[in-house]
Amino acid sequence: MATKPKVPKKVKKAGEEEVTSRLRIRVRAYESKILDLSVKQIIDTALRYDAKVQGPIPLPTDIKKYTVNRAAFVYKNAREQFEMRIHKRLIDILNPDAKVIEALTNMSLPSGVNIDVKLI
Repeated sequence: MATKPKVPKKVKKAGEEEVTSRLRIRVRAYESKILDLSVKQIIDTALRYDAKVQGPIPLPTDIKKYTVNRAAFVYKNAREQFEMRIHKRLIDILNPDAKVIEALTNMSLPSGVNIDVKLI
C-alpha cells in the first residue's frame, strides 16, 4: 500500500505579512507611452498612501489584423492590411485600505486608457 508523501507546512517567516486582500488593476491602451504614464501615475498614488505594490507586469500584446481589398471590382488580388495593437499591464496592490481605494477612484487618467479593477 502506497503512502502519501508528507508535504511541509508553510511557515511564516519573520517580517512577512499575510496577504488577506488584493486589489488587481488591469490597464489596457492602444499606445504604450500613454499606458506607461498611466501606470506610473497609479503606482505613485498607491505608494503615496504606503501601500505595497507588485508590478507593473507586462501582459502579451493583443494584435488584431484586418485585410481589406483595395478596389471593389478590379484588381481583386491587391489588398491592404491594417492592425491594432492593444498593450496591457497588470498591477497588484496588497492589503489596500480605504484611503488608497478612494485616491485611485478619484484619479483622472488620459482618454484611451481602459482600467479593470478587481478585489481578490
